[in-house]
Amino acid sequence: MNYNLLLNILKAEVLPTVGSLEAGAIALAAAHASETLGGRFDSISIIVNAKVNTDGAAAVIPGTKETSLEIAAVLGAIKRQPEKQLSILASITTEELDQGKEFLKQKDVTISIDDSRKGLWIEAYLRFGQEECHVIIKDTHTNVVSITKNGQFIFKQDGSGETAKERAVFQGDEIRIADMISIVEKMPWYEMEFLLDGVEMNCFAAEIGIARKMGLGIGAFFHSLIAEGVLSDDIVNYAKMLTAAAADARMSGENIKIMSCAGSGRYGITAILPVYAVGKKIRVSKERLARAIAISLGITIYIKVRTDHLPALCGRPVAAVSGASAAITWLMNGDSTMVANSMKNVFGNLAGMIGDDGKAEWGINLSIAAAVAVESSLMAQHHIAVPIHGGMTDDTIEQTIKNCGK
Repeated sequence: MNYNLLLNILKAEVLPTVGSLEAGAIALAAAHASETLGGRFDSISIIVNAKVNTDGAAAVIPGTKETSLEIAAVLGAIKRQPEKQLSILASITTEELDQGKEFLKQKDVTISIDDSRKGLWIEAYLRFGQEECHVIIKDTHTNVVSITKNGQFIFKQDGSGETAKERAVFQGDEIRIADMISIVEKMPWYEMEFLLDGVEMNCFAAEIGIARKMGLGIGAFFHSLIAEGVLSDDIVNYAKMLTAAAADARMSGENIKIMSCAGSGRYGITAILPVYAVGKKIRVSKERLARAIAISLGITIYIKVRTDHLPALCGRPVAAVSGASAAITWLMNGDSTMVANSMKNVFGNLAGMIGDDGKAEWGINLSIAAAVAVESSLMAQHHIAVPIHGGMTDDTIEQTIKNCGK
């Protein structure tokens, strides 16, 4: 693996989003179909697999109080701006929302579930009179694999696309965590500078979450306890506050951008903000912070790829917390053994934390996850590691990740 490949993966997997990625991807599929039909449609049929339906159904569409995937599809078709990718549902106007609601009342809009489809699967059928457009998105939220109009392909790519082929290198045993960190250490840092946009984006969401007491107000709650002196303003509590506040903001339904990772806003928040929090407290340079963020996001994607076929037990939020803890350990000059042990500590702590995307209690869950990321790193740096006892943890972190599926 070379640094260009890692950069390509990061650029493809670390994307700004507004609201639920599943709702955004459905809107994106509908937007592609609508654009193909010239913005004319009189019926919309969406087919998704069960995971997409579960993760997206409860999410609030930004700028509205609507939560249905039907309205996400209609608004995507109305917007007709597929170039916006996962930010397509940003800045929905009152007129567009009214138009979408009226269409739902008067027209045919359906969401169907295909249990046979694994991973991520979205199909959008838009029809206007005798014309029809069919769009398929699979594997990742922006990966359009085909567009047909009236039965004829106007776009088709082989398999899962270039991004999926590149990220597939993480499925083999030849890539090790230490190798990835070594690549990041040697990479020209300006190549990673774009990742600091994610820091700025997610920090802004946290600031808004605190100021407006959004969502369940978990971030604002921690902020008040720190201000009152009930909690100390240390790296653990600071990380908890920022991470929870960003989650609160994202789930509020406001038009607030979040930098996502590996197809999840939750991953993006968790992989970035605890690392930033520690970096700010120990006053690292922009360059070192960018490298740490690259390590966190890279490891998050690595684990996500290797556990995509598994139930939520291992996928949420262990991948991003492990990435963050490893990056924090590296940021604080921990050696490779400490980095691996910090990740093992996360697996030992968080393997049982599960939950669906798009839930209001994100702020609570992610505040716990942020604390685990920082505390697991600190433990590892003091030579405390979850013992190897024949369970999930193993000699190497790579084998520990494999054990997650046993």
